[in-house]
Amino acid sequence: MSRSVVIGAEGQDGTLLCELLAARGDDVTPVGRQGPDITSPEEVTDLVRKEEPDEIYLLAAVQHSSQGVPGDPAGLARRSYEINALPVVFFAEAIRRHSPRTRLFYAASSHVFGESTQPIQDESTPLRPTTVYGITKAAGLLHCRAYRESGLFVSAGILYNHESPLRRPEFVTRKIVQAVARIQREGDGQVTLGRLSAVVDWGYAPDYVDAMARILATSEPGDFIVASGQGHTVAEFAQTAFALAGLDWSRHVREDTSLLTRGGTTLIGNPAKLRLVTDWRPTVDFTGMIRKLLEAEGATLA
Repeated sequence: MSRSVVIGAEGQDGTLLCELLAARGDDVTPVGRQGPDITSPEEVTDLVRKEEPDEIYLLAAVQHSSQGVPGDPAGLARRSYEINALPVVFFAEAIRRHSPRTRLFYAASSHVFGESTQPIQDESTPLRPTTVYGITKAAGLLHCRAYRESGLFVSAGILYNHESPLRRPEFVTRKIVQAVARIQREGDGQVTLGRLSAVVDWGYAPDYVDAMARILATSEPGDFIVASGQGHTVAEFAQTAFALAGLDWSRHVREDTSLLTRGGTTLIGNPAKLRLVTDWRPTVDFTGMIRKLLEAEGATLA
């Protein structure tokens, strides 16, 4: 039995990962907002010293302005560094001093690539983040690389968009499937989306947390792209979702580009290294993922 600690256990990935690890027989310690303060090196050290886990998964993140200080860019930046970057240092130092056999996984993001000049990104793609989220995730990733060079087992998953019914309503995927279920139930209605031509590399979240566990089971630590390798537009997502429910998306979807909060860069990941090293393969494709999201919302599928 392995002892695993999951930081950020209340989020989508943390919830799914705790379920996966428990199902394989791990002794899992979930750490959420009411647990030890991961912005405190003393509390992180106490946690590592007490648990001496085989694995630590560092998933906690500040991703959206709504999680920071509204209208306060400096406050959001400070909070993002506190959650997205510095805990890598705190956990790595605690591991070095008190539990050197512990393996650490860090959830990085495709946003570390920002305005990438490469149409498909891999582990060697230069980091060019343009948002506070991307910048702080890039900082966390660089800390992982530095500690790995010093001899610790620290791996990072560079995660592209991944969805499940646990997504919060402000995510476009959840917004679409909720609208489909509502319109199907009420007989009419509309949903307003941002740029329909935006291309996203989407995957199924349970597959991505499976990748996390596989990454920590490798013989050597490293960085790994976790992605589907395929891009789909927001329009394709909406069209597929409405079609699966027997509806014509063009009657119900309105575009409003003023809703956009990020630039229009397309990020698509190449998961070849992950597949080669861990034999990871997605179990659910694009349409299958949307089907599962609709079923969870109670939509009747055609």
